[in-house]
Amino acid sequence: MTGIFASRWWIVFACACGLLVGAGAMLIFTFGVFLKPVAEDLGVSRGELSGALGASTWFVAVSCPVIGWLIDRFGTRQVMIPGILLFALAVASFGLMQAQPFLLIYAIFCVAGFISGVQTPIPYAAVITHWFDSHRGIALGLATAGVGLGVALIPQLAALLIAHFGWRWAYAGLGITVVVLAWLPVLLFVRDPPWVPTSLLSVAFFLGVLAINGTIVHIVALLTDRGVPLQVATGALSIAGIAIIVGRIICGWCLDRFWGPYVAVCFFVLPMLGIALLGSGWGFPVPLVGAALCGAGIGAEIDLMAFFISRYFGLKAYGRIYGLMFMLFNIGTGMGPALSGRAFDRFHSYSQIFTVYEAALALTCLLLVGLGKYAYPPVKHAPRPA
Repeated sequence: MTGIFASRWWIVFACACGLLVGAGAMLIFTFGVFLKPVAEDLGVSRGELSGALGASTWFVAVSCPVIGWLIDRFGTRQVMIPGILLFALAVASFGLMQAQPFLLIYAIFCVAGFISGVQTPIPYAAVITHWFDSHRGIALGLATAGVGLGVALIPQLAALLIAHFGWRWAYAGLGITVVVLAWLPVLLFVRDPPWVPTSLLSVAFFLGVLAINGTIVHIVALLTDRGVPLQVATGALSIAGIAIIVGRIICGWCLDRFWGPYVAVCFFVLPMLGIALLGSGWGFPVPLVGAALCGAGIGAEIDLMAFFISRYFGLKAYGRIYGLMFMLFNIGTGMGPALSGRAFDRFHSYSQIFTVYEAALALTCLLLVGLGKYAYPPVKHAPRPA
């Protein structure tokens, strides 16, 4: 690759495109848009579908260490190019769901969950971390902001496809979108450098993602329960996505300038405020502000995790460490929405589970404050790969 396209910032662009249609946007955040039409069509409850989503994240969790090992063994490009195509097929396969046998729904979710490990931030963060040192924070922030863009745009695309073609063909359209927005940019721009250079953090990010994802995934259902039209409720999710973009970029900028744990605590306080606003029952525009604050918080999570691993554990086994930590992270990703669904089925309200989420985020902040100095601080004027 020569000329202007040889710049390593094209790798950041490709990673942002890939994460725009990553596992989070495609499986987690579109779930709220599909939840009611799929449940009504198949005759199943929100709790049952949310449980299937939760089960899928266990398989994502299992796949994360595998993806990390494959990256360290074969390189990111060799893993991502075939993996993204399989992920596109997995997304399209959701259109095949049938009410009977119900295990078919669980099977599709679980298979898709295992395949979607390749579309988590693990491979994207690995390649960026190897190419960037002094600008690592902002590079990670810009790349992972693609998730926020996906949260802002993909649910809207899903709602549009559902309105015009039905939910089954909507999933097929999303599969094609994965090929166009993830596979092609990765094929053209992502390349491995010519060199290949926990428990506290794991628990902290597990609790954080459990609380924030458990709230955001059910925002559309929560608002439509209050009489808000679907498209308007989906707009609140889009605002959260825009906040993810802003949050990740600002977080990345701050990580290059301030001590990471302080930055992390600031960004986890925001969803605490957002969840409180969403649970208050106040009318518009309060839910929009709450969604934005939750989005800003979740926007920092992946950026913070990738950055902290590089600064506290180094790069020698970056993929494996990130894979193991992301395993717990993905368990929280699915457990949060599943808990919200079960709580709603039992209490017909999200208030009780929101109280649990506030406590989880407060504990997350306490854990992060206890982190020490970086074991691998940034090195000025580090040589970049040839």
